[in-house]
Amino acid sequence: MTTVTVLALVITVVLRLFVAEAFYVPSESMYDTLTKDDRILAEKISYLHRDVDRGDIIVFKDPANWLNEAPAIPGPFRRIGEFVGIMPRSGEGHLVKRVIGLPGDKVICCDRNGLVTVNGIALDEREYLLKGAHPSDMPFNVVVPPGHLWVMGDNRAQSADSRAHMGGPGGGFVPIENVVGRACCVIWPSDRMTMLRPPETFKKPGLKK
Repeated sequence: MTTVTVLALVITVVLRLFVAEAFYVPSESMYDTLTKDDRILAEKISYLHRDVDRGDIIVFKDPANWLNEAPAIPGPFRRIGEFVGIMPRSGEGHLVKRVIGLPGDKVICCDRNGLVTVNGIALDEREYLLKGAHPSDMPFNVVVPPGHLWVMGDNRAQSADSRAHMGGPGGGFVPIENVVGRACCVIWPSDRMTMLRPPETFKKPGLKK
């Protein structure tokens, strides 16, 4: 292996570990913001100088066997591709959801208007929810513990998110240490390439940091 090849591999690994990493969207739980098999880029730079924020779409490690499936075992060439970052990782239990609640937040569904509230402030989720979807058909009233997040999918009826795991280990909350990065853009297929930006509703007074 030449010096140039080794250097290229080292640079690639460093970028994957500290800058950004590609992932496939595993389900329709974020439709239609994201759809199954979209390839997204999870960037890690912003979380070096700021905390996870409400409205962020995050990639995170399965916190308590949410996927409930045996991991796929890739072949040796795919393992190499995944390690250096030229292929997205598979079978390692990663999920993609939107952050709704931060540590200390009281998240409730629903208020008298049928909306999710965070610390008493109603969210206008029409910007990102699947058209016609209800904010939640499952009632909940939680306070997010320190070091954790409350996450939900944009396709609420098809998302086994924090709500679906309230009675399981961890109470449905995601440890912040499990966050791999912020999904910043769709990079494939080409006709779906787009930047992913925080919705306006999370900029309301009392919610914006």
